[in-house]
Amino acid sequence: MNQLQKQKIQGKPRILIAPLDWGLGHATRCIPIVRELLKQNCDVWLAGEGAQEHLLKTEFPELPFLQLPGYRIEYAKTARGLIWKMIQQGPKMRRAILYEHQWLKKMVAQHHLDGVISDNRFGLYHSAIPCIFITHQLRIKSTAGKWTEKILQKRNYKYINRFTECWVPDTENENNLAGELSHPQLNPVIPIHYIGPLSRFEKKEIIEKKNHLLVILSGPEPQRSILEEKIIKDIGHYNHTATVVRGLPGSASLIPSTGMIKFYNHLPSAELNTAMLEAEYIISRTGYSTVMDIMALQKKSILVPTPGQTEQEYLGNFLMEKGLSVCVEQKEFSLAKAMSAAFDFDYKIQAATNDTLLTKNIQRFLSQSFTPAFG
Repeated sequence: MNQLQKQKIQGKPRILIAPLDWGLGHATRCIPIVRELLKQNCDVWLAGEGAQEHLLKTEFPELPFLQLPGYRIEYAKTARGLIWKMIQQGPKMRRAILYEHQWLKKMVAQHHLDGVISDNRFGLYHSAIPCIFITHQLRIKSTAGKWTEKILQKRNYKYINRFTECWVPDTENENNLAGELSHPQLNPVIPIHYIGPLSRFEKKEIIEKKNHLLVILSGPEPQRSILEEKIIKDIGHYNHTATVVRGLPGSASLIPSTGMIKFYNHLPSAELNTAMLEAEYIISRTGYSTVMDIMALQKKSILVPTPGQTEQEYLGNFLMEKGLSVCVEQKEFSLAKAMSAAFDFDYKIQAATNDTLLTKNIQRFLSQSFTPAFG
């Protein structure tokens, strides 16, 4: 980091953005926020590590980047084992939250940050500057019953209420994408603002290829690899062209492409935007960020929830009931059956939502939270 980056830029609020390291979705949905902050003349800094760092540096190589360890949550190989695995990692997660809170205090003092936008990182709140918490999951689904959901929501809100505001990447109306997850009966105490679905992609005049399939793999291990193995086993028998994006930015491991099937470890936003528009069907996890991208581009999709991740299981069923996507369980996944279900499904693709909500909320946030001298 050079001297110019260390010094405050007169008239520009210095905003730190830090996404959770739970798959790449939290980082990808921060991309449109970074772009909008830059449009509104902010001095944007980023923080994270690993795959999130690689992705954000690829998208914004000119922006300052601070090293911040992630929560490093590990998944189980089975849905049943996930619950116990998450309980085991509870102390590790709490230590990570405490660490990042102390880290932020040092960064504010050292780099004179004016504000923070945290995508699901619970420790990035500060008493002296405005701090935004981004989440679409105000209600946490549980297979253990409604009473456990109330306990989880109480714990979730305990952290969220330490922030200045909570931004929900969804619409407030009935055309929303996250259902009960983003529209709970009880909200946190702090102000809630719906900023609309976030997507780094835009719809362009690109010709869709008949029967062309795009597979986007993502999420924590080992579940990413388990789904990849199923896809690779079946895709050689697919009678049309396909592209597989493995969700491994920075990885040295490679899978050779063929004339019909192309493999990529990662695609930058512009190339993935084109790949999604060219595909007639998209297979992906039911991660909310990927869902927002698919809906923004009005594509037909087949969603495969991560086993045991109740949020994704709920989203898959919710979107299928609305006619927006086919949902297939991983344990029953077969490419031939999934494609057959997609061919027969009556997709009800809805128009993209108003994309001015993010702009208006950032304008409001900056005008209300910062003095003309910007600290």
